[in-house]
Amino acid sequence: MHSRARYDAVVVGAGPNGLAAAITLAQAGCAVLLVEAAEKVGGGCRSDALTLPDFVHDICSAIHPLGVSSPFFRRLPLERYGLRWIHPPAPFAHPFDDGRAAIAERSIEATAEALGPDGSAYRRLMAPLVAAWDALIEDVLGPLPWPPRHFVPLVRFGLRAVWPARALAKLFFRAEPARALFAGLAAHSVLPLDAPISAAFGLVLGASAHAVGWPMAQGGSQRIADALAEHFKALGGEIVTGWRVESLRELPAARATLLDVTPRQLVRIAGERLPAGYRRQLERYRYGAGAFKVDYALDGPIPWKAPECARAATVHLGGTLDEIAENERQVMRGRHPDRPFVLLAQHTLFDPSRAPQGRHTCWAYCHVPHGSPVDMTERIEAQIERFAPGFRERILARHVMNPAAMERYNANYIGGDINGGVQDWRQLYTRPTLHQPPYATPVEGLYLCSSSTPPGGGVHGMCGYHAARLALRRMGLC
Repeated sequence: MHSRARYDAVVVGAGPNGLAAAITLAQAGCAVLLVEAAEKVGGGCRSDALTLPDFVHDICSAIHPLGVSSPFFRRLPLERYGLRWIHPPAPFAHPFDDGRAAIAERSIEATAEALGPDGSAYRRLMAPLVAAWDALIEDVLGPLPWPPRHFVPLVRFGLRAVWPARALAKLFFRAEPARALFAGLAAHSVLPLDAPISAAFGLVLGASAHAVGWPMAQGGSQRIADALAEHFKALGGEIVTGWRVESLRELPAARATLLDVTPRQLVRIAGERLPAGYRRQLERYRYGAGAFKVDYALDGPIPWKAPECARAATVHLGGTLDEIAENERQVMRGRHPDRPFVLLAQHTLFDPSRAPQGRHTCWAYCHVPHGSPVDMTERIEAQIERFAPGFRERILARHVMNPAAMERYNANYIGGDINGGVQDWRQLYTRPTLHQPPYATPVEGLYLCSSSTPPGGGVHGMCGYHAARLALRRMGLC
């Protein structure tokens, strides 16, 4: 199963964070074993033919502004292993019922011009973040917000990031297009838009659209994971798939063991070795809303009422700022909106390798209460049809994943929560507990490297990188 009786480090879980941790350790000269429960590496960064043969669908993550921004990924020669980024002409679009759409262009100036009376406010909000993007993202994706390496950009960001998204949108913008555009960004937070720090997610994602774009991986998100895995193996690393670890006792001896799992699995795998107080803190860790996802095989492109939506791979479907805020608030209160906010990706307009000639794919999901059993397929399709009449007539096949299916696919998706836990002010940089540093456990040589640690969810690998750097310091190797 594995080649050694003892390793310098063992990493459990080969999602982006587990892969990043394994690469960081291998770069330092460690003998590293990477263990994965599934038959393929990738975790939330995998692709498969979910609907019909030759239709490639991303099972979870699909669009990657944080992937191209990641300070760690950017230092790796991933293009050597076949990773190619495809940038749609426009990062994202937000259609309205009257047939118009707000479009985020790569250029701030072009975006601002299209927003009319709110153009100058949009420029004032986003331009400073874009100008300082490299410095800002290094601190935003850091292990803790203080002390920052780049004080001025982070403070400028933080003064607006702490706001509730709806309040910040209404403070800055007078008209609905700009307000709704920001609401769609902030709703990626899976927080109520009246919650503090929900604006942070809108600011980071909005600035990224102009600084680096919202690209996709040619051929599917699996290509990101495969490139990371190939680089790890080129460094001498060893990967074993199809091995679901139930206890630390199963693993070979190692100076450091890093787990790309959430607190619930950490308790299951290592519970007998964890101090009672730390274990109780883990058991109080809060998981968030779930995802209900549908993948479609289509016989043609989506027939948008606003044709400019075909310039963007990502389309936010939810109408106005207040409509999106109300529907996300319902989810957090355990209800199922009739008109859910839907995040949609249309890859094949820009990457025809993902479907047979002339055919297309659609990736769409909405937020639902944690662990919800309710079938949201009809409501998602009604939302798409609302802005693209005739969509249903294009459907050749669909594949549905409710929160339970999400968790079966990836044990880290507790109750369908794809972010590894709520990312609100109480649990953003103090995840999974108040114990510091967050990646270390009270058990010597045992670390957590998942998105349940700072900086949280997203395909960026920084949780794994920070955990591995801590392990290396404690081993005296950096």
